[in-house]
Amino acid sequence: MGNWITQTQGRGLIKTVVMEINIILQKGFERWLNTIGYADTTVYASTNYVRDFFFYLNKKEIRTVEDVDQVILNNYHKHLQIRLNKRQGGGLSPNYINSNINAIKRLSKYLQETGKPFFEVPIKTSVESGNSKTILTQSEIQKLYKTCANDILGIRDRAMLGIYYGCGLRRSEGLSLNINDVLLNEKLVRVSKGKHYKERYVPMTESIREDLENYIHVARAKIQSFKSEKQEALFLSMRAKRMHGNSIILRLQKLAETANINKEIGLHTLRHSIATHLLQSGMELEEVSHFLGHSGLESTQIYTHLAYEV
Repeated sequence: MGNWITQTQGRGLIKTVVMEINIILQKGFERWLNTIGYADTTVYASTNYVRDFFFYLNKKEIRTVEDVDQVILNNYHKHLQIRLNKRQGGGLSPNYINSNINAIKRLSKYLQETGKPFFEVPIKTSVESGNSKTILTQSEIQKLYKTCANDILGIRDRAMLGIYYGCGLRRSEGLSLNINDVLLNEKLVRVSKGKHYKERYVPMTESIREDLENYIHVARAKIQSFKSEKQEALFLSMRAKRMHGNSIILRLQKLAETANINKEIGLHTLRHSIATHLLQSGMELEEVSHFLGHSGLESTQIYTHLAYEV
């Protein structure tokens, strides 16, 4: 009996240590993705997929990545093909499965490039075009807005949609905004920390101006009252600190889930979407390029074919 208890405790200790090692690997993987410049949507999705993969390995009592082989990877691939979609019912989409496997391939590359034990991933997935982008329809954008509540967080969510969709700002540009960068009377947003440090002024519609005004004078003012120290940042967390990118992404993901939008989206998705919608509305390519802060038309031209596909 004593030996059985000792063995059980030993297995429990090993399981705990393995889980801690996996968590460290996941965090290191996320930092690596950010460091080498993957898009925020890719970082967010890839870390989630890898977490699911480690959860599967843990259930199968596979202790380390050194124990991962082609048989285990093939079994995981089969597992994904029969796994139920928790949100919408039915099975997982081929795109979801491919994205999951591609994330594991990135994990393998991370392990290899950082000198850790690694494994090869021989599973073939459909090759995605370098210009493929997730685009929300105008109807899906409306769903996101309708999902926003009327409380402090909901008012902040609408302001976030206004900045990242309505004004088409990049992730870093929106995070760097200060309160004095929002010129409500002029209906302009000053982007002083744009790509290549180029300053530009982005116009806003009347509805976006109203959403930002409501956020600044109601929700943000309430959040700011929680602390005596005044902050310059436009987007404040509930701790009255400048929000991090992942926090805003999580809010967007929550809105998408509530709105039943089954797409992997991030802040850049909103920028891609407004670019496509402006072209659909008939705006000239040069005007869209200026609006987005592109240095040339080449970066904007990728949206021209998308405008007719969404």
